Amino acid sequence: MDTSGMYVGLDIGTTSIKVIVAEYLEGQLNVLGVGNERAAGLSRGVIVDIDKASEAIKRAVKAAEEKASIQIHDVIVGISANMLKIEPVTGMIAIGDQAREITDQDVRDVASAAIIQNLPPEREIINLVPDEFIVDGFDGIKDPRSMVGVRLEMNGMLFTGPKTIVHNTKKAVEQAGLNAQLAVVSPIAQGLSILSDGEQDFGTILLDLGGGQSTAAVIHDHRLKFAEVDPEGGDYITKDISVVLNTSIENAEKLKRNYGYADSSRASEDNQFPVDVVGQSRPSDISEKYLAEIIEARLMQILEKLKTQLTATNALSLPGGIVLTGGVAALPGITDLTQDVFDVPVRVSIPDQMGLRHPSFTQALSLVNYRGQMSEVALLVQSALAGNDQLVSQIDSQPEPQQSVEVNDSRHTKPAQSRTDKPKKQRGQGIKKFFTEFFD
Repeated sequence: MDTSGMYVGLDIGTTSIKVIVAEYLEGQLNVLGVGNERAAGLSRGVIVDIDKASEAIKRAVKAAEEKASIQIHDVIVGISANMLKIEPVTGMIAIGDQAREITDQDVRDVASAAIIQNLPPEREIINLVPDEFIVDGFDGIKDPRSMVGVRLEMNGMLFTGPKTIVHNTKKAVEQAGLNAQLAVVSPIAQGLSILSDGEQDFGTILLDLGGGQSTAAVIHDHRLKFAEVDPEGGDYITKDISVVLNTSIENAEKLKRNYGYADSSRASEDNQFPVDVVGQSRPSDISEKYLAEIIEARLMQILEKLKTQLTATNALSLPGGIVLTGGVAALPGITDLTQDVFDVPVRVSIPDQMGLRHPSFTQALSLVNYRGQMSEVALLVQSALAGNDQLVSQIDSQPEPQQSVEVNDSRHTKPAQSRTDKPKKQRGQGIKKFFTEFFD
């Protein structure tokens, strides 16, 4: 199915907000404009100040609009996997007393039937993903439209999250003057976009190492099966550097980006650089290795906690290994460190688009790619959720059921490390020293 169109991905991160305008044409993604602004109003991946967050979103959108020479109104926004709940659902409807062709409305009705349940007041539905449709007992159907039957069933997966997180995200987008055309659980979009068909099928672990939090997600049988969030990320590494070296947060962030290594064994003791220390008139020299040991200590703590959760689900036995993404994944040596902790194959996913070759852009690109690959049936099912009337109007505006889903209308836009075998290193001594001395 042709899903050509122009889409806008909005990644609301703890440290930065990224907006990507891209054209999806014949399966190819062409980036037209990018906005990347410092985030505000977020803590550990969650919006805590809607006003500040909306202003930061506006700045990022404006930058993307200027580069793409379009006006942005509709966006696809990512929702973090904090306290995500995944459960199978089933819906069934009667087509009629006599057999007739199944329509778009029937698909929406059976999806609505699947989500009729008593949700706790503190939770909200984010995504409904269909697995199969069943027409008069015949299962394994991906698109039941135009088939003849008297009974239609749907089996799918329902993803719900804390109402506070979902509401605050959508409210900040709305307050920024935008329409959240589609909300997607972030690991779902990433899994579809950065994993190969084999990795999605046989099973792979996605580790998104962001600034405010770290997310471990398990993709198996082309579905998101598990997600766990650790409320520590790159910001904690920066704070550790600041505390240990007695320097400002700004200086600590620059040190991490310019001289940081995730694996201390790859850093040099001889390579030294000056650090502005609070209370001293002259900078102090520290070694590259000393800085790497600070970074490694915090990363080991994050990875070990995620490993405990993944081990409990038996995810580490999946053949796909681990795929790293997120801003922290750009640190040199992160692949070796992760392999030492998990003892499975590890690779880093980096976008191949010019100017976006950094793991921190993966999420925003994944949102656009996910929307571009959505089938009409998936859109119909998602439109059954409250607040997705626009998806219905887009599908209904098509002259034929099987034609492409256009979103490039006047309301939406204005055209314009490979693994190296080596014995495991003993990292415990450096870690214990830093956390004992500075974080007891």
